Amino acid sequence: MKKIDLIEKDYLKEREEFKVGDVVRVSIKVKEGDKTRIQNFEGTVICRRGKGTAATFTVLKQTKGSQDTVEKTFPICSPNLDKIKIIKSKKVRRSKLYYMRSNKQ
Repeated sequence: MKKIDLIEKDYLKEREEFKVGDVVRVSIKVKEGDKTRIQNFEGTVICRRGKGTAATFTVLKQTKGSQDTVEKTFPICSPNLDKIKIIKSKKVRRSKLYYMRSNKQ
């Protein structure tokens, strides 16, 4: 084992396994003043990249009423992530779903 792997092993967190195309609900810890609260962000995972403590995933949230989309990138091992819950699992044929970003009609 490499030295960096030994150091990263302490910081890795056990998360529920999810893949690109899944609809997830990410619970984020938000600090406002001296209080902390949990804020949910629900959307489709369009990208996963990296490995170990440097791994990140990108979630795309689309609103139904309007054509607004919000995209956020989260580090998997962040202490600000409370939990990741899989709402719906889908089978996709691509590893990056960047085509979902455009709403051209």
